[in-house]
Amino acid sequence: MTHSGQAAAQRAMRLSVAVGVLMLAGKCFAWWITGSAAILSDAAESVVHVAAVIFAAFSMRLSYRPASSRYQYGLERITYFSAGWEGAMICLAAVAIVATAVERWIAGVFPSNLGLGTLMVLAASVINLLLGWYLIRTGKMQNSLILVANGKHVLTDSWTSFGVVAGLLLVMWTGWQPFDPLLAILVALNILWSGGHLMWEAARGLLDYADPALDIPIQSKLDTITADFGIKWHDLRYRSTGTRTLIEVHLLFHYDLPLGRAHEIATEVESLLAASLDTPAEVITHLEAMEGHDHVHARGSHAGAPR
Repeated sequence: MTHSGQAAAQRAMRLSVAVGVLMLAGKCFAWWITGSAAILSDAAESVVHVAAVIFAAFSMRLSYRPASSRYQYGLERITYFSAGWEGAMICLAAVAIVATAVERWIAGVFPSNLGLGTLMVLAASVINLLLGWYLIRTGKMQNSLILVANGKHVLTDSWTSFGVVAGLLLVMWTGWQPFDPLLAILVALNILWSGGHLMWEAARGLLDYADPALDIPIQSKLDTITADFGIKWHDLRYRSTGTRTLIEVHLLFHYDLPLGRAHEIATEVESLLAASLDTPAEVITHLEAMEGHDHVHARGSHAGAPR
């Protein structure tokens, strides 16, 4: 990511922290004046969100650090850990919301003064909707998983708040108070699904999941580029660090081609392949000879036929 891209991503994250704290304060006040379980569930989700986004901001700063002798591949993959942490916190909040809603339902504790509280939650919903859209858009532009995950969390918070508003309006319209804790439980289930999805994405990244959506574009570009140089390729591997794609591939040259020239071609292939993809990429190639290749790799090769 370029310096300007890093600056844009960090700006977006600082905005997310500031707005998150402001929304939390507003929702806590709305709960204080109403005693609504649904608003409490929304505020609880915001507590988790603020904690998660602060950790995400810290993770983003770490991910931009260059590689070192201790961390020779850099710290970019902390983005997956951050997304997983955020997902886990969302799930924890969902469990707490259900427990609180059931307790208040059984105890017969229902909300009051809903007009002002509902209006405040509605305002928070609109602000979070705009913020979530901005974070996801910026995250995709800068290829930042941390920002995208944070934006999805903000959007979840927004839809949660809209649901709370709808439920409180139902309470005011029908006068049936149990709508409040019932809605809180439904909100919690939605939050639980969102958190679980984030944790699954994080787990796939940490386990070096190869996204099938990348397979065809990479292979297509490789076919075109290597054909132009009259060489072949095989043993393609790739994974994402959360901000860029790391690609490894073996290139096959004619046996009598000078090593220096083969290295020049390999370097050009790396550069052309990285530049042809939609996301930042680092390409590493391994040089092999076409002639006698199958014999050399007769024992234990899992790469498949050269292309």
